[in-house]
Amino acid sequence: MPDYPTLENQLRESLNLMHAPVAITFLKDPPAGVEKFVGIEPSGCSFWRLASNGRTFYTVPSDHYNCPVGAHTHKIELPPDRANELPDILGVMTNLGYLKMEEVPGIPVLPQTPKFILYAPLAATPVDPAVVLLAAAPSKLMLLEEAAIRAGLGSKLPLLARPTCMAIPAALGHGMVTSAGCIGNRVYTDLPDGELYSAIPGSALQPIVNALQTVVSANTALEQYHRGRRAQLATA
Repeated sequence: MPDYPTLENQLRESLNLMHAPVAITFLKDPPAGVEKFVGIEPSGCSFWRLASNGRTFYTVPSDHYNCPVGAHTHKIELPPDRANELPDILGVMTNLGYLKMEEVPGIPVLPQTPKFILYAPLAATPVDPAVVLLAAAPSKLMLLEEAAIRAGLGSKLPLLARPTCMAIPAALGHGMVTSAGCIGNRVYTDLPDGELYSAIPGSALQPIVNALQTVVSANTALEQYHRGRRAQLATA
């Protein structure tokens, strides 16, 4: 298994991360030695907040019922007595002009329903993650995008918008993706106004971090080059 504490430190230092990257893993059995989540959260992305603040735990599908949209992106079917909640919230969104119903079929969804979902700070993950999520300033995510391109592991998808949780299946299906976040996610996770998300397939993490070191060094040199050109050539 890769050295995840070192990988987290490299990401923190290179991207000036304010919170830990989150490792998310889909499992067939409960992870040994990991506590099950106990309590109630309003959304699946709320679990990102808990993990980024240092908690390691796992959830089951019923823990995700409170967010119909998040349940949809994770291919979690709501129980019969709550099955109306997804069309209800989609109706609210379309009536507000937030979403068009024809957009819904294009939202990425996990290929199969997970039985157990493990959330952990990257450094503490006991298993290889399926996806690693991190939040950073756009100038830092620029570096990460360049590293993904250098490693040949970037996605051809555009900047993702709502819902933020679709970044997880999108990354699994297409490579590293960047998401602008959505208002629900920003409320539930306390994502600052000045930060966006990247979602990295777990299998791509090591080569992208390796490429990131070269990209950071190159950008430092190029910044000085461009500052010199500006000082020399700008007249206004």
